[in-house]
Amino acid sequence: MPQPYDLPQPAQPAQRSQPSQRSELIIRPAVLDDDTALAELDRRTWSPLHAVQPKPQPPYDPFFTLHNRVEQILVAELAGSPVGYIRLVPPTPLACNAHVRQIQGLAVDERVRGQGVARALLGAAYQEARRQGATRMTLRVLGHNTPARRLYASEGFAVEGVLPGEFLLEGEYVDDVMMGRPLDR
Repeated sequence: MPQPYDLPQPAQPAQRSQPSQRSELIIRPAVLDDDTALAELDRRTWSPLHAVQPKPQPPYDPFFTLHNRVEQILVAELAGSPVGYIRLVPPTPLACNAHVRQIQGLAVDERVRGQGVARALLGAAYQEARRQGATRMTLRVLGHNTPARRLYASEGFAVEGVLPGEFLLEGEYVDDVMMGRPLDR
């Protein structure tokens, strides 16, 4: 069920193009018809700041795959177009781990960054995880991704582990930081 979110105005409007009116952000479950738009969004937002896979090159793969299923994705939509998504999955198939959901992807179009889209996606992910019976949320973030780490910390995620130098990205060793939080609030 779509949920409206009123986007706050950015602190420095001169740095972003602003519509003449405030727009309503909708967070909704993904549908198969989102494939092309989400694949394009994924390519536009690719960065070594958060990606461990090489930059996508043509011919491009579809967004939805056996590993990246439509039912795992929540979409942020603004003015009828996807501007972000979050992927929420059980971290393992084990029954003893069924109370945990893991964020395994969060992307926001650069044109709307700083306007609350990531927070709205996280809020919707918490609600969906609770609906699925989860009591805990986890994620992994690259150590050099300071903006994402700040966002997650402000949302109540705590660092629960670090794999030092886990990835070699653009000639530099980068930590893999594991974060988690309870879903009781």
